[in-house]
Amino acid sequence: MIHNDLERTYIIHIPPGHDKSEAVPLVLALHGRGTTAEGMILITRKGFNKLADRDGFLVVYPNGIERNWNDGRMDEEANDRAHRENIDDVSFISALIDLMIEEYNIDPKRVYVTGMSNGALMAYRLACELSFKIAAIAPVDGNMPYLLTSECSPSDPVSVLAINNVNDPLVPFEGGMIIGNYRKIKLGKVLSADKSIEFWVSHNRCSPEPVITREPDRDLTDGTQVTRKEYLNGRNGTEVILYVIDGGGHTWPGGLQYLPAWKIGKTSREIDANKVIWSFFKRHSRQ
Repeated sequence: MIHNDLERTYIIHIPPGHDKSEAVPLVLALHGRGTTAEGMILITRKGFNKLADRDGFLVVYPNGIERNWNDGRMDEEANDRAHRENIDDVSFISALIDLMIEEYNIDPKRVYVTGMSNGALMAYRLACELSFKIAAIAPVDGNMPYLLTSECSPSDPVSVLAINNVNDPLVPFEGGMIIGNYRKIKLGKVLSADKSIEFWVSHNRCSPEPVITREPDRDLTDGTQVTRKEYLNGRNGTEVILYVIDGGGHTWPGGLQYLPAWKIGKTSREIDANKVIWSFFKRHSRQ
C-alpha cells in the first residue's frame, strides 16, 4: 500500500475457508530491528499461522522502513531511517487496520498487536496512541521507550501481556540504554520490565498486587524457568500479565534459536509464546 508517499508492504495469512460474512479477529505481528516480516514468521516458527488456521483469525506481518520501526525511542540523531526521519509508523499501522477491517471483515473490537524487540517497543507505542483501535498487546523482549512515557496518554484501557527474558543481552530487563551487539551503538533508553508493566497496571486500574505463579519446569535442559505475574480486575475487563523468564536471552520462547546462544542468549522451551499470546488475546475485546 502507498502511505504518506511511501510504499509499505506486509504479509497477510488468511486461514483456509475464511468467510468474509463473519467478522474475525486480527493479530498484527511486528518484526524486530534489522529483520523483516518473513523473519518474524521464521522466528515464531509459523506458530501464529497454525493457530489462525485452527481458530479462524487473520495474521498480518507488516514491514518497517529499512527493517526498523519508529517506536519513539530515539530522536533525529538516530542511526536508522525510521527514527531519523520520524517515519509515521503509527498512522501506517492505523491505516493497515482500517484496510483489514474493510477488506476482510475484521472485528474492530478484536484487533491485537504483538512484536519482538523493536516490534515489542512499537507495540507499546501503538497501545499509547491507538488504544481506541487495539484491544490488547503482547510485547516480547521489549520495554516501554523512556522518551514515550511522558507522552503516553491512552484514551482507553488496553490489556497487556509482556514476556521478558532476564538475561536478554540487548534490551535490558532492568531498563536503561539499549546497546547494539555488534557495533556497540547506543539505541535509546527503555524503562525496566517492571516499570513498563506498572504503567499499564496504573492506566488500566488493575489490582496493584499481582497473583504470582511459578510455571512448571517443562524442559529440564533449556536452562530457563518462568514466573507469571498477573494484575487482574482492570477497567473494562482488562488485565496486565508479565512473564519473567530467568535464564532466557533475546529470543522468542518456543521459537527459533536464530543465532547462537553465546550471542543472543538461550531460547526458553518452558512456554510457547505463540500459544500463550493467542490464549491471552482471545480473552479480550474492546468495550
